[in-house]
Order: sequence, then structure tokens, then C-alpha cells
Amino acid sequence: MPVIAQIFAGLAAALHVVIFAMESVWWTRPEVWKRFGLTSQQDADVARPLAYNQGFYNLFLAIGIVVGLIIGDSAGHAIVVFCCVCIVGAAVVLASTGAKYLRPAVVQGITPLLALITAAVF
Repeated sequence: MPVIAQIFAGLAAALHVVIFAMESVWWTRPEVWKRFGLTSQQDADVARPLAYNQGFYNLFLAIGIVVGLIIGDSAGHAIVVFCCVCIVGAAVVLASTGAKYLRPAVVQGITPLLALITAAVF
């Protein structure tokens, strides 16, 4: 996998670790749950179990990318590609849920998409 693709994949992993922290560790902070479109502490409390679970999905994808980058060779490349495809797929699903989710979908999906494109081209 070309170095530029590895860098984009690494950036995707780093972002997803931050998303994990927001959803699973810092969710009770109003500045965090407001970023996810919630308007009250009560709504945040109701959504907390879902956010907690979703955060771990993001963490596991990030770990997959990091492990794939460490393993290297074709096996590691396959793991990185799989995780990046999953993240891009999740970004497409997010974008399909409404116009207000387009920006977060782009933020979530752009670096793994660039990793996939550069891996395919170079």
C-alpha cells in the first residue's frame, strides 16, 4: 500500500478514535451531544446507550486500520481496505439520512475514501 494511502488511512483511524471518545467517553458533556444534534440532557441520556455502542464500532474500525498498517503486506492491506470500505459505507448511509448529515458524512468518509483511491491508483 502506498505511503500516501497509509497516511489517509491513519488519519481516518485517528478521527474514528476521536469519534469513539466523543460517543463512548465524553457523551455526557453538553458540548459533545449537541454536536450530534441533540437539544437536551434528557435526549442525550436516552441516546447514551446507542452512542456508547456506536462509539465502539468506530474504535474497532480504527483498531482494524492500525493493525492492518502494522501487519503490512497483502494481509494488512486487505484489513485496511476492508475497514476503509466500511467507514465509507457508513458515511454514505449517514449522508442518506438527511441534508443536515451531509457535512458529518463528508468529514467521516473523505480520508478513508482518499485512502482507497490512492491505494487503487498508485
